[in-house]
Amino acid sequence: MRWDDVFAELAAEFAAVEREEAEARLGELVAAEFAGTTFADRCRARRGQSLTLRLQDGSTRSGTVRDATRGWLLLADGDRRSLVPLTAVVLAWPLQGSAPEPRPVEARLGLGHALRALAEDHLPVLVRTTAGDHRGQIVRVGADHLDLAGGAGVLTVPWRGLLSVESF
Repeated sequence: MRWDDVFAELAAEFAAVEREEAEARLGELVAAEFAGTTFADRCRARRGQSLTLRLQDGSTRSGTVRDATRGWLLLADGDRRSLVPLTAVVLAWPLQGSAPEPRPVEARLGLGHALRALAEDHLPVLVRTTAGDHRGQIVRVGADHLDLAGGAGVLTVPWRGLLSVESF
């Protein structure tokens, strides 16, 4: 009987060590997976849910995430839409998990694609930049800038200064 107790205790110790090792491996796997998660992945996971963004100028945009790619996201707040380059975001909340990898076509949809769609629809927009806000219509979209026709003529806006493009 004593031998049975010894081996039962040994088996219990072995099982406890195995559990600890498995938990440690799981923690390492979770950390490794999260290390490969991008900000865009976490924004994509919020599709259909609310999200608040703080932009480089300190302003805030809030709304339901309608679309999100590696370079931009689209927020909806009632009838208002805000196209926000991810490079303009300095804080976001709430963000939890991560979305799966985007589909190949979706992965290629850059900021230029979204801006060209707005230009093709001839929609009036409010372009918010780090240097101020401008109303007009996007008339051309280059590789790293857009041209906005408005009251001040045609303004060229490099994307590095772009905070958001909004409907009104």
